[in-house]
Amino acid sequence: MSTDTSAVPGQATASADGTPRQIVIGGLDLETGGHLPEVTLGFQTWGEPNADGSNAVLVLHALTGDPHVGDGPSDTDGWWRELVGPGKVIDPADWFVVAPAALGGCCGSTGPASVAPDGDPWGSRFPFVTVRDMVAAEQALLPELGITAWHAVVGGSMGGARALEWAAMRPDAVRHCIVMASCAATTAEQIAFTQAQTAAIRLDPEFRGGDYYGHGAGPVQGLGIARRIAHLSYRSEAELGMRFGRDPQGDEDPFGSNSRDGRGRYAVESYLDHQANKLSGRFDANAYLTIAEALMSHDVGRGRGGVEAALGQLTAVKFFIACVDSDRLYFPEQSERMAAALPGDVAVHYIHSEIGHDGFLTSAHLLEQQLRDEVFH
Repeated sequence: MSTDTSAVPGQATASADGTPRQIVIGGLDLETGGHLPEVTLGFQTWGEPNADGSNAVLVLHALTGDPHVGDGPSDTDGWWRELVGPGKVIDPADWFVVAPAALGGCCGSTGPASVAPDGDPWGSRFPFVTVRDMVAAEQALLPELGITAWHAVVGGSMGGARALEWAAMRPDAVRHCIVMASCAATTAEQIAFTQAQTAAIRLDPEFRGGDYYGHGAGPVQGLGIARRIAHLSYRSEAELGMRFGRDPQGDEDPFGSNSRDGRGRYAVESYLDHQANKLSGRFDANAYLTIAEALMSHDVGRGRGGVEAALGQLTAVKFFIACVDSDRLYFPEQSERMAAALPGDVAVHYIHSEIGHDGFLTSAHLLEQQLRDEVFH
């Protein structure tokens, strides 16, 4: 959660090495009628813009991601290092890479943990935001960085939803739209998966109605359960079986006690515990609720005559659609339907991986040649 007080309206500066930056973009009217009186947008950049800004690439993170997308000269921990970094498809030596933190999160942009005008955290008072609101905030980066259009807007999962909304809201500012492991509108099942996660957080006694700041650690148990539920949809049954099977965790014995509380764990249980603890240590529960429910709202056809009508009019944007063949959260069929609704003959590029949804992160390098041929040449 950012506490950077150096963010100044109209004074964005880019960094070639991924140093975090913030700008204040002023007030923002939200899609459902809410209003944020002052919005700070966090972002990171790699590389340098060319003379006309035509090499600018906007990279959008997934649900619990952050702006640290690519490897820089002094680090190798970018979350999409498969695509962004020296020698990769999106090489900062050639492309000016911009990665913003989603509005409503806790990674540099205004969110529920941010200070409201009265000096207290927003907490439960933070308004409902949608994917379109996130994109509306991100549009401020264009004039701030002296860019008129993105050569490409690229994202996976929630980042893919944001990329698609960029194309729908600002087709004049998007030359190529790359949507990976995402969809045109969330399905009932995807909403159901998310509702179970948000309920786990709200039912944690430490949630305190969303106003837990200053009251201990907050709803970390509920957030951990939410992460366990989510992670099961991010990985495939085949991958979990191959990695863990029915093996115990180390020396723990799942049959070593007749007490439910005293038994040892299976290896897959330890894996989920690890994922839960890792997220609870770095992410704010209110922010998780905010962006998860924003993703539930995703529907490119809302107010535009439906999905097919909305996609069918995007003649000015070139699309690159990709999916993971083992994805059980965003099924490949959704990518196929999206591509079919877009103008022209849009192919769906398949990432062949047993991992599941997270294959868009771990195996994106399998699309390297197609991306170079169609977008980054």
